[in-house]
Amino acid sequence: MSHAHEKVEKNIGLMAILIAVAISFGGLVEIIPLMYQAEAIKPLPGVKPYPPLELAGREVYVREGCYNCHSQMVRTLRFETERYGHYSLAGESVYDRPFQWGSKRTGPDLARVGGRYSDDWHRVHLNNPRDLVPESNMPAFSWLAEAQVDGALVKKKMQALQTLGDPYTNAEIDGAVEAVQGKNELDAVVAYLQGLGKHAPRGG
Repeated sequence: MSHAHEKVEKNIGLMAILIAVAISFGGLVEIIPLMYQAEAIKPLPGVKPYPPLELAGREVYVREGCYNCHSQMVRTLRFETERYGHYSLAGESVYDRPFQWGSKRTGPDLARVGGRYSDDWHRVHLNNPRDLVPESNMPAFSWLAEAQVDGALVKKKMQALQTLGDPYTNAEIDGAVEAVQGKNELDAVVAYLQGLGKHAPRGG
């Protein structure tokens, strides 16, 4: 007595095609809903694309690999919300490309660091962390004060992000060069850090 599945089992070519179809279908079932979900996520009130100086600082943050030691994602666990504040929401990271949630915490999470310390504290800390935290194993980033922010490059990045859907106005893009004029990379990173979490919900 012949069974239908025997035809598949004995025909390697047919089996390969059916396996490919099954894997493709499974992949689409997983991926497509996530694509629509991402489009449906709305920014939290007050969350806007990064201003030019903060955008430049974020680029330095990514370039220097800060995400290797600092996450930007407060979990829903009680001991995390008591330490850092309200757990992270997707609406906070709508304009993050790439997002900096991460999972590694050699250093503390930075999702709510904005406004927690003064600009001067951040400058000293970035120049030499051990001046403020003697036991810190964070490397110094003293050269950031010597590198000027490239306004033309910031403008190009804003234009690229606009094409990806970030709601920058043409006036904001045209003013990018002037907005970062005379600023160095240390200024930019401090501005970026001071903006983190400022629109997050209050409480745990």
